[in-house]
Amino acid sequence: MHIGLIMDGNGRWAKQRSLPRAAGHLEGLKACKRIIKAAPEYGIDYITLYVFSTENWSRPDQEVSYLMNLLAKKLPGELDFYLENNIKIRVRGNIESLPEEAKNGINWTLNKTKDCTGLTVILAVNYGGQDEIARAVNRFTAQNPEVQIKPEDIRANLDCPDIPDPDLIARSAGELRLSNFMLWDSAYAEFLSIEKLWPDWGRSEIEFCLSEYSKRTRKFGGLKK
Repeated sequence: MHIGLIMDGNGRWAKQRSLPRAAGHLEGLKACKRIIKAAPEYGIDYITLYVFSTENWSRPDQEVSYLMNLLAKKLPGELDFYLENNIKIRVRGNIESLPEEAKNGINWTLNKTKDCTGLTVILAVNYGGQDEIARAVNRFTAQNPEVQIKPEDIRANLDCPDIPDPDLIARSAGELRLSNFMLWDSAYAEFLSIEKLWPDWGRSEIEFCLSEYSKRTRKFGGLKK
C-alpha cells in the first residue's frame, strides 16, 4: 500500500503556541518519525511525504534557509533511525536546483539507505506535480523526437516510475486541495482531509486513515462489483 501525505499546519501549530515557525517544522519532523515507524505495522509499503514544493520558494528567506538546512543536516543525521527500522529513502522532484549542501545531504542519505528492504519513504523535495509532468515529457521527447506521446510514456518518465501509484492521499490541517502534489499518480487515489495539524499526527492518525480507506469503494472508472 502507498500513502501520500501532505503535511500541513507546522506554522499554525507554532503560532498557536507563540513559537517561531521553525519550532513547528521541528515538531513536524518528529511527527514524520512517528508515522514512519508505525506504518509497516499496518501493511504500508510506501509513504510519499510532501516536504518542499516548487511554490515554497516564495516563503520568507529565513524559513526557506531553515528548511534547506534540515535537508542538509537533519536528514542525514537520522541515518541510525533509518537503518534500525530498515527504511529506504527515495526522492522525487528537481533536487538539482537545491543549494549544494541540501542536495549533498539528500544524495548521501539515498546512498546510505539504498540497500534497506523495509518501508520506502519518498521525499517530494522542490516538487510540483505540473513540473514533474513537464520534465517527464521533456525526458521522453529528448529521446523520441517527433513521436506522439502516450500516457504510458509519461508514466515511465516520472521521477520514480517504479513506485506504485498512491492508494490514498491524506492531508493535515483540514485543507481540501492537492496543492500540486502527485497530479499524475493521484488520478484514482482516495483523498482524505484531517483537521489535526501535522505536528500532532501519530499512530492514531494512521489508524484513522486506514479505517476510512477501508470504507471506500474503488472502481477505477468501472462499475461496482
